[in-house]
Amino acid sequence: MAADETVSDVTAADEIRGTARGSAPAPLSVLDLVTVGSGSTATDALRTSVELARFTESRGFHRYWVAEHHSMPGVASSSPAVILAHLAAHTDRIRLGSGGVMLPNHAPLVIAEQFGTLEALAPRRIDLGLGRAPGTDGATAAALRRTATLHEGADDFPEQLAELTRFLDDDFPDGHRYGRIHAIPGPVQGTSPGGVQSPHRPPVWLLGSSGFSARLAGVLGLPFAFAHHFSAQNTVPALDLYRESFRPSEVLAEPYALIGVSVLAVDEEREARRQILATGLNMIRLRGGRPGLFPSPEEAEAHQFSPLEREFADSWGANIIHGTADEVRTGLDDLHKRTGADELMLTSHAHRGELRLRSYELVADAYGLPTA
Repeated sequence: MAADETVSDVTAADEIRGTARGSAPAPLSVLDLVTVGSGSTATDALRTSVELARFTESRGFHRYWVAEHHSMPGVASSSPAVILAHLAAHTDRIRLGSGGVMLPNHAPLVIAEQFGTLEALAPRRIDLGLGRAPGTDGATAAALRRTATLHEGADDFPEQLAELTRFLDDDFPDGHRYGRIHAIPGPVQGTSPGGVQSPHRPPVWLLGSSGFSARLAGVLGLPFAFAHHFSAQNTVPALDLYRESFRPSEVLAEPYALIGVSVLAVDEEREARRQILATGLNMIRLRGGRPGLFPSPEEAEAHQFSPLEREFADSWGANIIHGTADEVRTGLDDLHKRTGADELMLTSHAHRGELRLRSYELVADAYGLPTA
């Protein structure tokens, strides 16, 4: 330990920085959208998430995040805090977090309470990733926020973030209108008579698919997660902007950025092509305002794609690293070289849960990740 480095500094850094295992070029993590395929239920999808969290923990993946989405039948992750509490009860070591909570949809105090509760359930294993998009369409966002002025939520994101951080740290200044309000569980319990509560709280990450959050994360000295899986053309510019904007903070001395990557490893190349076509159809329906359950390959093969739909499906599929384990490993290695990402967060979409599980197993084996 360096002479000017405290134990708390090292602990905070370790909660953010992962360790590359096996021959992986960077720490590997998981982003789970709790995919619900046609012919299956949300219960099935959530059971798969538990299996996946347990498996990836056993193979040395660093963290497991779930993402807030609404009004999408094929995505059962509308309540990240609830899912994370369930996963915490079925795992022991892997970090758990939100990738992310869409902060404009919520009162900051509510998020501070939810993640304070998660921190109490799984101490020093919780990440709080925050985004400023609604995670849904405009009408659903209006229903969530009880307002029609949606632009204000995104525009006010820095102020909402500052308020949330104050609640998490319980450090509103004297005279502030929220100075007598405390997020429970939280640090105030440790300063109350007889209190022994740790002041520790989950590290905050900023998520983004453009330059706004990249710059804000850099200026605040926070870790940054970029959505390469649906905004690949912006990845390198956003990471460059984050690194250029970075100012050392109590949280990080140097920038730390992960990227979300769509991956599907399979035993047979033909199955990869079938699943990628189904993914394309799923996105066509979503972008067309007709979201549904994740379609089967048979549904996709029977669909009559228009020329524009076929072009979109091909374009979307090109951004998914897919194929055999060796092909996926090569794709991930190349992506890491291009971006210099500090961590790769893999997200796998397939109609059946066992295919998603198999994808992570093949990746783990390809990199020689340890077995429990």
